[in-house]
Amino acid sequence: MGSLLEAFRSQAGAGGALRFDRFVELALYHPEFGYYRRQRPRVGTGPGTDFYTATTSGPIFGEMILAAASDLLRGHDLATYTFVEVGAESSGGILAAVAHPFGAARTLRLGERLTVEGSCVVFSNELFDAQPFRRFRVRDGSWRELGVKIGPAGLEEAELSTLLPDFLPGDAGEGYQLDAPTEATTLASTLAAGDWQGLFLACDYGKSWQELAYGTPSGTARAYRRHRQSNDLLASPGDQDLTCHVCWDWLVQALQDHGFTQTAVESQEAFFVRHAASYIEAVTSQEAARFSARKQSLLQLLHPANLGRKFQVLHGIR
Repeated sequence: MGSLLEAFRSQAGAGGALRFDRFVELALYHPEFGYYRRQRPRVGTGPGTDFYTATTSGPIFGEMILAAASDLLRGHDLATYTFVEVGAESSGGILAAVAHPFGAARTLRLGERLTVEGSCVVFSNELFDAQPFRRFRVRDGSWRELGVKIGPAGLEEAELSTLLPDFLPGDAGEGYQLDAPTEATTLASTLAAGDWQGLFLACDYGKSWQELAYGTPSGTARAYRRHRQSNDLLASPGDQDLTCHVCWDWLVQALQDHGFTQTAVESQEAFFVRHAASYIEAVTSQEAARFSARKQSLLQLLHPANLGRKFQVLHGIR
């Protein structure tokens, strides 16, 4: 952490404080000390991991994404498409152990140049919730932007004198806190602006703007370490994940601004039931006589009490 604090001091400069999104960018993506830059296990249930995602279910998640993408691109020659996974945790991505009809499959790690061209399926899983976000809070009837500074006992919250964005609601109550996923929207726009055509497919968790602006008075940002959730976002920078709900309205608009149509956000459960029904039926039939690992993984991905409702899927076609 000492070295990360030195990087913090260097970026904070004479003012001594950083805007919250810049702190999150350092904590997650500093080239040497950032949480997502360090070579260590993060995803799964093994020792030292911090959280699990749909990819923890094994190849079945990739198979279901393949089935859904094939359904959404029905009538297209998938052999002319490249499957591009952005922000993959593993070098092979979700199709590493899955036979697929695409002409090619490749992964783009976070921090790599986001070059996408030709006919593609651009896929991500929990990419957008891992982007830097700004924090705002109402005090004495007015919005204040929050940042981070180094105090006597370490990192601490600070109020900043900044130009406030237009999107802040004018009628939020005293103490209301808004975690604004601005960088997630910027990233979606960057990906959508690329010279490519095909299917945009993102699995993540988020809320509508109405929910973020009026229904989450404590904000949505959380820290995760060793499978425990915490509200202390300033503890152990570089050693814990920091995450924030995306704003689905903003991401949909980013796609539509770049010519995507048929855009929709569905719960993961509804998405797979709608677009991978034949695959689900096949697995259920094959495993009907026993409660196998594949059947358990399927239930984990679909059941509302597990990942089925926690995650949503954004998709659009251009």
